[in-house]
Amino acid sequence: MAPFYGLDDRTSAPITLFCGIQHVLAMFVGIITPPLIIAGALGLSLADSAFLISMALFTSGITTFIQVRRFGPLGSGLLSVQGTSFTFVPLAIQSGAAGGLPLIFGLSMAAAPLQMILSRFLGFARRLFPPIVTGSVVLLIGMSLIRVGMRDMAGGVGVDDFGHPRHLLLGAFVLIIIILLNRFGRGFVATVSIALGLLCGYVLAALLGRIDFTPLAEAGWWSFPQPLRYGLSFDVVYFLPWLIAYFVTTLESIGDLTATSQVSRQPVDGPVFLRRIKGGVLADGFNSIVAGCFNAMPNTTFSQNNGVIGLTGVAARRVGYAVAAWLVLLGLFPKFAALISIMPKPVLGGATVVMFAMVAIAGLRIAFRDGLTLRNELILAVTLALGMGVIMVPEAAGNLQFYDGENALLQGVQQSLQIVAQSGLAVGAITAATLNLIFPERPAEEDRLN
Repeated sequence: MAPFYGLDDRTSAPITLFCGIQHVLAMFVGIITPPLIIAGALGLSLADSAFLISMALFTSGITTFIQVRRFGPLGSGLLSVQGTSFTFVPLAIQSGAAGGLPLIFGLSMAAAPLQMILSRFLGFARRLFPPIVTGSVVLLIGMSLIRVGMRDMAGGVGVDDFGHPRHLLLGAFVLIIIILLNRFGRGFVATVSIALGLLCGYVLAALLGRIDFTPLAEAGWWSFPQPLRYGLSFDVVYFLPWLIAYFVTTLESIGDLTATSQVSRQPVDGPVFLRRIKGGVLADGFNSIVAGCFNAMPNTTFSQNNGVIGLTGVAARRVGYAVAAWLVLLGLFPKFAALISIMPKPVLGGATVVMFAMVAIAGLRIAFRDGLTLRNELILAVTLALGMGVIMVPEAAGNLQFYDGENALLQGVQQSLQIVAQSGLAVGAITAATLNLIFPERPAEEDRLN
């Protein structure tokens, strides 16, 4: 069994570095995918695509350091890492089609202060987010991510032989290695079980000829940051949907930070917890402005890494600094990023599928912290039904249209509602918060399940 390292514990240099790599591996695909999708949709050149990916990694390192280090009220002070939420991808594609990269970065920076403003009012909203609400959202986050891990384990989206045994067996090999090392390893070996499992899978895939090293040879050695390289522009027509997207990611961040507190064995209520939530959301808004300056998409808290903390038992802040350093290094030296990016999807999926399940388990613990009651069961059931329903069948809300005219304001309102309706996490959070207000606790009834 691996020992547990708390927030302020000092970890050895090897543990710090290897745990940092584990977090980077868990989030790497999530960081580079949004700029890849946006660049492809806008038809950008290979040089611009490579630059956007490098800046996404570099910026994630800078913003992660701000989030973990905490500067006054800015940052959660938890081992909470930063990256781009997929909520912003469709908005970026639409805005980019109208005004290119300058409009994307201009709108992302202009709308980011909304999160900073919302962070100052979270204290008044505490009764909207008791454990049953935040726990339900965290559970939704974990369950939605499991699907991503399983897709990777089966070969990754778009492969011709999706679900072929050769993919599943490679992923299962990584999963088994991680389980054995985590449960039967001692000390350092158990702590870095994820990194060792991924390394074993990487080597096995290379020996089987499953890795194409061409991107590694073609990648450049150095990528220098160029603030505001593409300039900035603004269009009020596209502004409202960006504001809604930041509101949605604020709800997601509250869930992410709650999960981080839970797996880090920190309070999930009370003044310390509230201060961390407010600081984390404030940092999300500030970091998104920083990201825009460095030609990157908005940065928010990542939920994938909570599974790494839960599985390894390492919540030390020092590891967060290592994550930030690795990300900056990957952003500045594309060769290193390419070495990770060519990792076969089944190798990554074999590790992430169990890490994401750990996030869901943390959500269950939070949701039922005040007891397994009939009221809490109902709230959780309805939240999961609607939230997971949208996640699994997003097209169910794809035709939410009430206006087909040319009024820019009404078009913006309609698009904003579509963003909310197609986000399972937003639907789940709103559902849980609403039911929590509608159905107050009644002790005489609630005891029936206790």
